[in-house]
Amino acid sequence: MDLAVALAIKDPNRERALIARRAISFFLLIVLCVGVLVARFVQLQVYEHEDYQYRSDKNRIQVQPLAPPRGLIFDRNGVLLADNRPSSALGIVVERVDDLQAAIEQLNGFITLSAQQIDQFYERVNRSRRPGEPVVLADNLSAADIAALAVNRHRMPGVKVITRLQRYYPQADIAVHAVGSVRRVTESDLRRLDPSEYRATQFVGKRGVEAYYESDLHGRPGYQQVETDAHGRVTRIIDINPPLVGQNLNLHLDAQLQHAAVAALDRQRGAVVALDPKTGGVLALVSKPSYDPNQFVAGMSDSEFRALSESVYLPLFNRATNGQYAPGSTFKPVVGLAGIASGAMQWDTTIEDRGSFRLAGGEREYRDWSWTVDDSGGQGIVDLRKAIYRSSNVYFYDVASRLDINYLARFAGEFGFGQNLALDISDASHGLVPDPEWKLGAKGEKWYQGDSVNMGIGQGDLLVTPLQIATYVAMIANRGRIVRPRLVLSRGERSVPVLQRSMPETTSNLTEEDWQKMVAAMEDVVHLGGQGFRRNGTAWAYIGQRIGYRMAGKSGTAQVVEIRQGEEYDEEELSEFSRKHAWFMAFAPVDDPQIALAVLVENGGGGSSVAAPVARKIIDSYLGRSVTMR
Repeated sequence: MDLAVALAIKDPNRERALIARRAISFFLLIVLCVGVLVARFVQLQVYEHEDYQYRSDKNRIQVQPLAPPRGLIFDRNGVLLADNRPSSALGIVVERVDDLQAAIEQLNGFITLSAQQIDQFYERVNRSRRPGEPVVLADNLSAADIAALAVNRHRMPGVKVITRLQRYYPQADIAVHAVGSVRRVTESDLRRLDPSEYRATQFVGKRGVEAYYESDLHGRPGYQQVETDAHGRVTRIIDINPPLVGQNLNLHLDAQLQHAAVAALDRQRGAVVALDPKTGGVLALVSKPSYDPNQFVAGMSDSEFRALSESVYLPLFNRATNGQYAPGSTFKPVVGLAGIASGAMQWDTTIEDRGSFRLAGGEREYRDWSWTVDDSGGQGIVDLRKAIYRSSNVYFYDVASRLDINYLARFAGEFGFGQNLALDISDASHGLVPDPEWKLGAKGEKWYQGDSVNMGIGQGDLLVTPLQIATYVAMIANRGRIVRPRLVLSRGERSVPVLQRSMPETTSNLTEEDWQKMVAAMEDVVHLGGQGFRRNGTAWAYIGQRIGYRMAGKSGTAQVVEIRQGEEYDEEELSEFSRKHAWFMAFAPVDDPQIALAVLVENGGGGSSVAAPVARKIIDSYLGRSVTMR
């Protein structure tokens, strides 16, 4: 029974039939699979060939934007002020990295990355950009960084070292407030800029000439079509449309004079603006303390940036164009000429300056600068010429009290006060020329005659910038012809035309003789001396001796804090930022002016003793080499 069952189970015929059926089924399955593969192959190669070829090329071939080299900036003598230098940066093609955080951690093992760099990288990743465009993680790679990345390149798909031109300022902090600087492009920049023009650009002009002439300096971007490997590395350049280089600029600025001005200010806070009176070209523009613009290009730590931005000495602030100060006695020539033009006085009109002035029926005593507790001071019998070279406060109190304030305000405006006359310094402050309408609107108070008296010596609410003082003294140097300040001398091969304004209508009553007399009075400020203290020009003792040319100037001392009646101004008891500002404005040579300048020393004290020597050093430097410059 067992044998019969075993024989029935082991039926050779049945087994052969089963094997045959299985073989046929397996064969049919293979045929079916091969048929499917052949059909798919035919579909891909015949029917969908063009579609997949396009998609493959799109993955393999990319169009990359090329940043244009930024135009260079030179001074009037060809000295380079803004250059481009090769720099290497670390970039990541985000689309080719599976785990961005892990990739950054891996990179941090090869080179040192700060938390600030990583945060800024993620900000750039979230901005609008082309797919496949590398996002910069770290700038200014060292040779050691580049070597470390090259050795480990095979481990990091999507990571690449980018070589590009980067802005560099050879003069560092010497000319930054004139030339300006570039800063990294921000989200707000992208909203106002044409994205197609700045697709490959990392930096944009933010201050000074760099900002104002951004469209000239930037150039036009180019594009290249490249073939890449599986890691996104370029293997072949297929086609290239090179970028258009930005336009070079030549400035009126004189780099050597700029250095001389910085050296003359030494460690003092303040500003210098020097103009060519014939053209309005800015020969020097200095604000101290200053900063190195290369820090903003190369990058700085949070602590370094805070040290700059939070410093009480405001190194980032441009005192030359945006600092607004009371002009002090530098405003007196305006008041004197307004008195002449209005007919309120004549050149030979005299008063007796006994050291103080009172308005009719008034109790307040307005004092001369020579007044002390022990000595009433005063300048004696004074006409307008003496009032200028001795800087008699009492004389100008008297003149201002005679003038209609609206007339004086309009007259001051014709010298450039209360407005920005500069052609290519768009952010320069306007200052303030107060009048009754302004005071009522700003303070809710009416105008008093005492306000006019204070304005007569450049105090009160009157505010000016060093740039405005330089423009105004250049107008006096030109005997009534005002020129508009400008920084750029030429763009590429094209010179920039000189724009100037003739004598304003409100000064039409001034004659050539009036201007010459004012120049002579300002010349006495510097050169009249040796006759006794109360007869000398206020600057003679400090700069008027052993001078080989004729200079016309006017000093000014602007109070920062109010002095109570009967009290004497004691500098030593005041804090640093409460001390008087020192001014000096000048031009030279008197008969053929080649330079006009304004010097401000913040909280420096007396204008003649502090600011005048600074001006003398700067003019000496310029005129001492004027033959070779012109």
